[in-house]
Parts: sequence; C-alpha cells; structure tokens
Amino acid sequence: MPRLLLSDEHWSKLHKILLQKAIYDKPGLRMTFEAMLYRIRTGCPWRDLPQAFGCWNRIYKRFNAWSAAGKWIEIFKALVVEPDLEWAFIDGSYAKAHQHSAGAASSEDEAIGKSRAGNTSKIHLAVDAHGLPVEFEITGGQVNDCTVAPELIARLPRVETIIADKGYDSERIRETIESQGAKSVIPRKRNSVKGNADLDRGLYRYRHLVENTFARLKHYRAVASRFDKLKRNYESMVAMACMILWLPM
Repeated sequence: MPRLLLSDEHWSKLHKILLQKAIYDKPGLRMTFEAMLYRIRTGCPWRDLPQAFGCWNRIYKRFNAWSAAGKWIEIFKALVVEPDLEWAFIDGSYAKAHQHSAGAASSEDEAIGKSRAGNTSKIHLAVDAHGLPVEFEITGGQVNDCTVAPELIARLPRVETIIADKGYDSERIRETIESQGAKSVIPRKRNSVKGNADLDRGLYRYRHLVENTFARLKHYRAVASRFDKLKRNYESMVAMACMILWLPM
C-alpha cells in the first residue's frame, strides 16, 4: 500500500468542501483524491500510479475534469479562511519545465517560456503574515515580476502593508498599492536617486516568509518541476499544494 497523505481529520474537513463544490461523492473518492496527492508528491507519470489507487486513466480523467472546471482553485479558496492581511509578502519563483510538458495540443499560451534556466514557468505568489498562500498566478518564466504584480496586488483589497524585494521597485507598483490604501515596503535599487531612508527595515526582515512558503510548496515534485502540458493543470497542482498548507489551519 502506498503512503497516504491525509489524516482522518483532514479528510473530514476536505470532504465537506468537495461536496459543497459539487464533486460527486462516488465510492472510493478518498482513494482517488489520495492518488492525485501521490502524483503531486512524487511527480510520477499518471500511468505509473500504484494499482492500489485503481485505474490510472480514471483518476487522470477526474483530475483533468476538475481542473477544467476550476474546482482545484475553488477548493483552495474555500480553505483560505480569515488570512492575516496586516502584512502580505509577494515574490516569484521559477519551476523548470520538464521535456514532457512540451507539445500541448492547444492554441493557448500554456505559460512555458524561455528564461536563464531554459524552459520554465513562474509562480507569482502572495502570502499573508503567517506565510500562508492567499493568491498566486502562473506565467511563462520570461515574464517579469513587475508585470504581474499589479494584478496580484489588486486581489488583496484588505491588505495593510505589502512587502517585496527590489525586483518590484517600480513607481507604478507603489501607486497601485497606495491606491488600495496600503503601505509599500519595497527597497529601491542601488542607482535610485531617492534611496532607502524611509524603508521599514525591521518589517522587511520578515520577507523570508514568502521564501519559506516557496520551499514548502516545492516539497511536492510536481510543483518544483512542471510535468503538465496544460497551464490549467499545472495551476491545479500549485492550488493543491497551497490547499495542503491550509488544511491544518
């Protein structure tokens, strides 16, 4: 029997949310869900799922259907209850795109792009004051952090302070934050005329919380490396990893 991830307590909590999201309670739902978690943890091809979980093709089809319907994002959002948005930290991190992620039969942008690391996708993440993920966006690896930041910040309407590294040093981003009534803690680049005299260095020291969250998400091999051809399926993998972080809360 393969190692399972969910305790009875966590499954009970998750089961109620699945039913609320119109996921049919078929016999074996828990094992089907565990099979999807096994795949995110190991990064194995769907065909290589242990037989104890049942038919791999049935499991993949259910995962793909839930992904197409946006169920994974909805489940993650349902678990984000009362995040501490006194502070929010934003950052981006690359995920190397495996060769098997190429060749999607789609005319859409599947968020794989060239960067210094080769073919990559990029996870743009916002976490709360406890280092728990609250919002994320997936782009190609070539997309600059500043490009996605305004959209990510717009999804945090109740935040009081947003902390980011100097990669987000942009007047446009500062204006976006201030327009929401929040304060920005972003160091200016070395060649800046204004300098960092007004930077709250004590608060900036906590920026490691978002780095810690990336480290925890990348415990899951299907997040640390992208094996999925479709953007929505990789997005669902990231949502699953974020969901797991919220389950004990």
